[in-house]
Formats: sequence, structure tokens, C-alpha cells
Amino acid sequence: MNKNHCFLPAKLINGGVAGLVGVTCVFPIDLAKTRLQNQRGSQRVYKNMMDCLIKTVRCEGYFGMYRGAAVNLTLVTPEKAIKLAANDFFRQRLSRGELKLSVFQEMLAGCGAGMCQVIVTTPMEMLKIQLQDAGRLAAQQRKLPVLHTVKLGTASPVLNCSYNVGPVSSIRKVSAIQIAQELFRTKGIQGLYKGLAATLMRDIPFSVVYFPLFAHINKLGKTSEDDNVPFYWSFISGCVAGCTAAVAVSPCDVVKTRLQSLNKSANEETYNGVADCIRKIMRKEGPTAFLKGAGCRALVIAPLFGIAQVVYFIGVGEFLLGQTPFNLYSV
Repeated sequence: MNKNHCFLPAKLINGGVAGLVGVTCVFPIDLAKTRLQNQRGSQRVYKNMMDCLIKTVRCEGYFGMYRGAAVNLTLVTPEKAIKLAANDFFRQRLSRGELKLSVFQEMLAGCGAGMCQVIVTTPMEMLKIQLQDAGRLAAQQRKLPVLHTVKLGTASPVLNCSYNVGPVSSIRKVSAIQIAQELFRTKGIQGLYKGLAATLMRDIPFSVVYFPLFAHINKLGKTSEDDNVPFYWSFISGCVAGCTAAVAVSPCDVVKTRLQSLNKSANEETYNGVADCIRKIMRKEGPTAFLKGAGCRALVIAPLFGIAQVVYFIGVGEFLLGQTPFNLYSV
């Protein structure tokens, strides 16, 4: 059997397990990142990450920090499986028996992985952001002397059934299934892929930076060509590479989050595409707005990919399928 086909199922299992473990550990920080990125200058509810988490627990309870976690945990398995396995697949294809890949080939493999993952990433992020940001909208309404109707972007007039007029306490919670059904009913499949261009703009550069950087840092942990890299070094390599790539593409993540946030409170800006979003943020909030949530994103991505790489390299999939783990980062 071709080696590609032999190892692909195991790599898919490894990627899925890695994603589940990683997301469970860092999800509250990701929620804080989304809420901070969606804040406008004149309507700030949270000062920083810790303030956001404290207020979330105080107003919404402990599990408020995990709002949207269910959809993330459900879809992160195929998302991480596709991302990590696709990178391995492209590295195998590009190596063609060579002992070492060039940096350009590594970047090309990362680019392929980034393009593949958006099939799952876009709808996953779309649903997760609506759930994560609901608490910010409710908190913002509590600060207003007169309650306003929560308005939706003109391009996406959906979810009126979920965020309605009245006292904040009467705003009923909405599930990911309800959001998906409403989007699909009103917009079709493209409703779930709103922000696709921005997601590609974020995920492709991220993978282009992350995978080659991880591969080179990880190799520094080898004492000889025949030795395996210690698991702790894979964790450190994943953290450093993930943090670097996350900060590098943070402006793209801000744009993506704004475009995928369908629910707006009174006087919040709506955007018609990537270019319009960039132009309005720059004009009304300044260039520093593109770094909103960058610290949170680094704190999310660093341990997420550190944990993911350790779990991935342990070889759970190979163990379950009775195979010998094969490290593609040796080429």
C-alpha cells in the first residue's frame, strides 16, 4: 500500500485528538479574544483579558466562559485533523524521496494545509463567534440608560428570533443548531461561509509561517539524526511557532471576527467585505485596533498548538490502528 494512504487515517485521528485536548484547555481565553476584538472604542465593556473573564464569570457563571465550546469541540476534530494531516500529506508529496525539504516546499505544504482547513474552519468560527459574543452584547445593553434594539448587519438580516427587544434578562439563549438552521434557511450554504475570504486571508499565512517554523525549531531538539525529539521540546516548538504565527496574522483575525459577527448592538458599524472592514476600522479606530486581542490570541494558539503537537506526535492514531508512528518532520 502507498505510504500516503497507509499513514493518512492515523494522522487524521491524531489531529482530531490533538484538537479536542487543546481546545478544552484554552477555550476561555479564546472567548475573551473574540469579545475584545468586537469592542468598539466608545462602547468598551472589558478593559483586558482578565477583566473580561472575571466579568463573564460574575454575570454568566463559570460555564459562561465556555459559551460556544460545544460547536468548537464538535468541529475542531475534523478541523485539526484536516490541518495537520494535510500538512503531512503535502510534505510527503513534495519530498519525493528527498532527505530534506526546502523552506519554500515547507511553506507550500503549509499553504495547502491552510486552504484545506477552511472547509471546516469557516462555519465553525461563524457559529462560535455568535455564541461567544452574545454575553458582550448583553453586558453592553446593561450599560446603556435606554435599551436599544440589537441590530444586525444589512447583509445578514438573521437571528431576530434570538436577540430580541426588551429587558436584558429576557434575551433568550440561542444554540449553534438554531443559528445554523436560521442561516441556512435565509442564506443557504453560503450563509455558513460568510467571511470565507477573511478566513483564507488568516489561515493560509498562519500555516505558511507556523509549519516551517515548527519544523525547524523542533529539529533543534534532536541530539542525533537517529533520535526522536523529546515530547517537551515538541511542546515548546509548538508554543513558539504558534505564538509567532498568531501575532503575525492577528490583524486578519480581527477583520475575520468583525465580518463574521452578525449581531450588532446600537451604533455598531457594519461591513461590506474585507476591504470595507479594513477601511472603516482604520478610519474610525486607528491602526492599533488591528491588534485587539493579539495577546489573547497568542495565549490561545501557543498552548493549543503545543498541546496539539505533543498529542499528535504521541501517535494515538497509529496505536489504535496498530501502526508504527512515522514523523514527517524528519524530512
